[in-house]
Amino acid sequence: MSGERTKRRVLFLCTGNSARSQMAEGWLRALGGDAYEVASAGTHPSSVHPLAIEVMRERGIDLSAHRSKSVEDFADAEFDLVITVCDVARDSCPLFPGKRGLHWNLTDPAAVEGDESTRLEIFRQVSDEIERRVRDLIAREGKVYPAS
Repeated sequence: MSGERTKRRVLFLCTGNSARSQMAEGWLRALGGDAYEVASAGTHPSSVHPLAIEVMRERGIDLSAHRSKSVEDFADAEFDLVITVCDVARDSCPLFPGKRGLHWNLTDPAAVEGDESTRLEIFRQVSDEIERRVRDLIAREGKVYPAS
């Protein structure tokens, strides 16, 4: 049918839209190819964390042009799936009526204290967990990975 939307629209939500939701957006864009239209936002947006950019660059995904966005920017948007990646976002985000929602309570790597190598390792672990969950999501939805 002409005019029928074929891409699945997915929104990732967290508090600052600085790390977890940005990495999730990057992973789904990279792995989901043309099957998905992806966005991310925060309940209290800040800026994209430099270690999130670095870790994703290590994995071949460029977040350097990403910016933090407010969930309010998407108030009138239609999504097929809304995924919260922290408890704060789950508890405080607006409802998207009639839309399927998932909750992934992921460690906030930006909140971890320690030297840079310790913090970088936590960012890597969270990125790996997000990649696993995104691959599982795509597999459950029957979407294929793009050829590498």
